[in-house]
Amino acid sequence: MGGRKTEEVRPEMFRIKIPLPDTPLKYLNSYVVRSEERNLLIDTGFNSPICLDAMMEGLNHLGIDLSRTDIFVTHFHADHFSLIPELKTPTTQIFFNRPEAEILENWQGFGKMISHAEIHGFPKTNLQAILEAHPASRFGVKWIPDAEMLSEGQPLAYGDYRFICIETPGHTLGHICLYETKEKLLVSGDHILGDITPNIQCWDDRQNPLKQYYSSLDKVKRLDVNLVLTGHRRPFQDLNRRVDELKTHHNERLEEILIILNQGPQTAFDIASKMGWDIKASDWNEFPLAQQWFATGEVLSHLRFLEEGKKIRRRMLDQFVMFCR
Repeated sequence: MGGRKTEEVRPEMFRIKIPLPDTPLKYLNSYVVRSEERNLLIDTGFNSPICLDAMMEGLNHLGIDLSRTDIFVTHFHADHFSLIPELKTPTTQIFFNRPEAEILENWQGFGKMISHAEIHGFPKTNLQAILEAHPASRFGVKWIPDAEMLSEGQPLAYGDYRFICIETPGHTLGHICLYETKEKLLVSGDHILGDITPNIQCWDDRQNPLKQYYSSLDKVKRLDVNLVLTGHRRPFQDLNRRVDELKTHHNERLEEILIILNQGPQTAFDIASKMGWDIKASDWNEFPLAQQWFATGEVLSHLRFLEEGKKIRRRMLDQFVMFCR
């Protein structure tokens, strides 16, 4: 069975498809570099029996000994790191990034995010249901990383592959891609996906993740890449075209928000309810609550970008943050 879930993308480098239950992402791409000395596993899947079974089937099919396998995490979302406690051994080296390790080390729950969502118009009655449905609550893990922290330009060598770390914040604060110069491979995590748009959310007014994301897109576009190994869906080849498409997508989102704000001051939640989303639902009220959450977070990242660029401003009204032109 494991053979149907594994694919050799380059010599001694494999993709294992890990199902992600109850999500529109469908599955995670976990990559394995196999060598006689040590192996490298990139990203893991949810902390769920379905993910663990698929991972072990794939690893067993490839003959991977976990005691000789290290793990690299592209970013801290639950579908990318939550299986680590089930996979690591006393000899496993885990590679992570400092900005997100600090978030996990200081984690005090979703309280700040919930409060932030509330002042931006998200209905308070739905917030507890959102928390219970959130993937980090359902499939996450209380993991404090005992890991080697990697940053821009640091190398990772496994088998015939020589990866370089490329810091690409935007989708998350500390997201890192891996670039292999000889094979011209980019292991992109969720920074760039081929047929869906990475979610860029903002739940902290001190940050501007969309601005970071634009800069990270420009950074990887300068690389010589023949194949993009994505965190979800199919790997693809034309990196420059996809970078241009993603930038156009977000530019159009910014324009759409400005048009909506011509109607007058509104909360982020109100704006999100009026935007066009690629989801099968008759109207905003029919959206699953989790999708309303992700959509509102995406709108907030665009509002922060516009606000910092002096295109819009905010004011408080009845304890809500209202945005206006």
